[in-house]
Amino acid sequence: MCTSGSASSCEECLMIHPKCAWCSKEVFGSSRSVTSRCDLRANLIQSGCGSEIESPASSTRILRSLPLSSEGSGVVGPDVIQMAPQEVAVDLRPGDQTTFQLQVRQVEDYPVDLYYLMDLSLSMKDDLVNIRSLGTTLAEEMRRLTSNFRLGFGSFVDKNISPFSYTAPRYQTNPCTGYKLFPNCVPSFGFRHLLPLTDRVDSFNEEVRKQRVSRNRDAPEGGFDAVLQAAVCKEKIGWRKDALHLLVLTTDDVPHIALDGKLGGLVQPHDGQCHLSDANEYTASDQMDYPSLALLGEKLAENNINLIFAVTKNHYMLYKNFTALIPGTTVEILHGDSRNIIQLIINAYSSIRSKVELSVWDQPEDLNLFFTATCQDGLSYPNQRKCEGLKIGDTASFEVSVEAWSCPSRHTEHTFTLRPVGFRDSLRVVVTYNCTCSCSTRLEPNSTRCECQEGENQSVYQNLCREAEGKPLCSGRGECSCNQCSCFESEFGKIYGPFCECDNFSCARNKGVLCSEFPPREWSSSWEGLIRKELRVPVQMKHDDARVKQTGHGECHCGECKCHAGYIGDNCNCSTDISTCRAKDGQICSDRGHCTCGHCQCTEPGAFGETCEKCPTCPDACSTKRDCVECLLLHARNPDNQTCHHLCKDEVITWVDSIVSDEQEAVLCFYKTAKDCVMMFTYAELPSGKSNLTVLREPECGAAHNAMTILLTVVGITLLIGIGLLALWKLLVTIHDRREFARFQSERSRARYEMARQSCGAGVCACAQQKDLGQAGDNRPTEKLLKCWSVAVFSVRVSLESPIQKAHLDTHTMDFTFHKFNKSHSGTVD
Repeated sequence: MCTSGSASSCEECLMIHPKCAWCSKEVFGSSRSVTSRCDLRANLIQSGCGSEIESPASSTRILRSLPLSSEGSGVVGPDVIQMAPQEVAVDLRPGDQTTFQLQVRQVEDYPVDLYYLMDLSLSMKDDLVNIRSLGTTLAEEMRRLTSNFRLGFGSFVDKNISPFSYTAPRYQTNPCTGYKLFPNCVPSFGFRHLLPLTDRVDSFNEEVRKQRVSRNRDAPEGGFDAVLQAAVCKEKIGWRKDALHLLVLTTDDVPHIALDGKLGGLVQPHDGQCHLSDANEYTASDQMDYPSLALLGEKLAENNINLIFAVTKNHYMLYKNFTALIPGTTVEILHGDSRNIIQLIINAYSSIRSKVELSVWDQPEDLNLFFTATCQDGLSYPNQRKCEGLKIGDTASFEVSVEAWSCPSRHTEHTFTLRPVGFRDSLRVVVTYNCTCSCSTRLEPNSTRCECQEGENQSVYQNLCREAEGKPLCSGRGECSCNQCSCFESEFGKIYGPFCECDNFSCARNKGVLCSEFPPREWSSSWEGLIRKELRVPVQMKHDDARVKQTGHGECHCGECKCHAGYIGDNCNCSTDISTCRAKDGQICSDRGHCTCGHCQCTEPGAFGETCEKCPTCPDACSTKRDCVECLLLHARNPDNQTCHHLCKDEVITWVDSIVSDEQEAVLCFYKTAKDCVMMFTYAELPSGKSNLTVLREPECGAAHNAMTILLTVVGITLLIGIGLLALWKLLVTIHDRREFARFQSERSRARYEMARQSCGAGVCACAQQKDLGQAGDNRPTEKLLKCWSVAVFSVRVSLESPIQKAHLDTHTMDFTFHKFNKSHSGTVD
């Protein structure tokens, strides 16, 4: 931080940072040392500077601090103190803050001066009637709050020029001429000071009774002209120095502001001065424009005046916005006839006395001020210089921090003032600048105590900026200033080192990435990152980053990758972690290769996969262990046999009578011996790298089966299956034949029925024809008819009999009814 600058003198060193210090020791360092005189205090002490260190600090001194008063007095004296301290001196070093405390208290029974400024335009005629006894009532209420109260009175209308007022000759003496509702009024005027501040309430009431309203042309009023004159004409108004100043403005309309005067040809801005004549009338009303809000705020604060806007409800928000632009201003709603003016003034007074706000006057441009308020609740509020909700007698505390960001010319002294809004008390702050070193006052010829020696012997001192004889100054990547290198900035990273010989971007790269650095997060979401990734552009680092560049697997330090734990290699791309090489069975690379840089290199022919777990041509583990087991069985379980010892060198053998695989990681293996027996064993990998083999003592051989029994069993089962299939076939054929026969019988019966129905129909029709033979009183036709029916019935019955089986196949019944000779004849034919 301090050594990276090009400070060639003590003063330049102090400007770099408030923590930088300068070593003024005459002999400091060696002929080949590049130790900088400008460095942190701790580094200079470590380098052997001792106590000869120039490092001034900012400080604060209280010049005058009188104690706060607890209450005011009936007769104001200079001993009423509402703010402490009263004078402070600060000595500032650029960039180094200093802090001081101040307290503000609203004392009890503090004197009050109230000036009542009333709008006397025609719309306020009702209000004028209601305030004629205002003085008496107001004085009674205010004396409950203070024993020292004075009251003054003034009035205003507007500028008596067109277009603001009526200027025709017939309106000169009576602007209300022709106005039927109120035919008589006084000429328009800008502002009249009618009564100086006095404790004689009767004089106020008497002056109010004398007043008459006037009439202007436009709606806005000239109230701001009157406010400014009431503020700056201190002697005529009678403002006391040691009193609370209240200025009450009552109106029912909006005010004219700056630039409105141009409508009447007034182009001269208001000068902020008092322009009251001997008759206490505003004489510059027709000469200067209306005052601006900024000018009003400045003059009110300068004279410690609290302005109270008493306005009607429809204009409340406009004047509420004015309060944000004019410090120390409050606004209250006034009834249309001003009947609530007393309570309004009491409320405004209470509001003013319940808050404290600091204002700054004449602040130098090269200073920064920071405020922290501690109000009645005991809490601290940073960046706030106002306390509200206070009671009379409460104390508000403020912490003020002052900081200079530059050094003016030598022996410069500035002054600024802190003052609570509406208070006469103030704090004067005297500022001096600590930008010089004590060693410069006793500077000796050819001395390097306060500045570097360059010039005739410049080449000698520049050799201190070379890494070796014949090499370029600062390795060609910096400037030699004050016998030390100041390295250039690079878009690729940071250049550093005593001779600018190091950087953090010239290290080995892996796939274009510095020290196997993880790609920046923003690359994944930007085309620029993708292009950089493809083109392998180095990652840039901010110029102001003083740290060594941090990477994913290592740090680039002075052209060499310093790998983090777990990585090796020139570009830190090789991981020493073998967990990624461990197969599911726990073996490294499945025991078919070696783990290199976190990846398996398979050495077994035919093996592949991330952990060499795939190998179609490799024998499985059971086949590998089988050779050991067979050898032991062949040599009667003698592990000392030379052949078995070689095959079982990595095995721990356990002989058992039965295999019980309780271990989850144990693998069960079995094979068939030459005698058709089954040999079983299990194996499990041990942490030591060997295998634990659990082997049966003897192979399992089953008893021989009777061949004849097996043959008969097979033949019997085959016959049973055949008989069952034949029975099933016969059942299906029988069911099918019966269904076909039933279908045939049904079709034959249906055919005979149709023939019989046709024959029956023909017989009935022949009998019906006999009906025409019937004559009155003749019974013979009837007998013939009955005989005919009987023949028809008989034919029906015969047709329904089976000529082969002579059996009744089906029965059909025919019901009939006929009338003959007034008799009914019914019958049924089956």
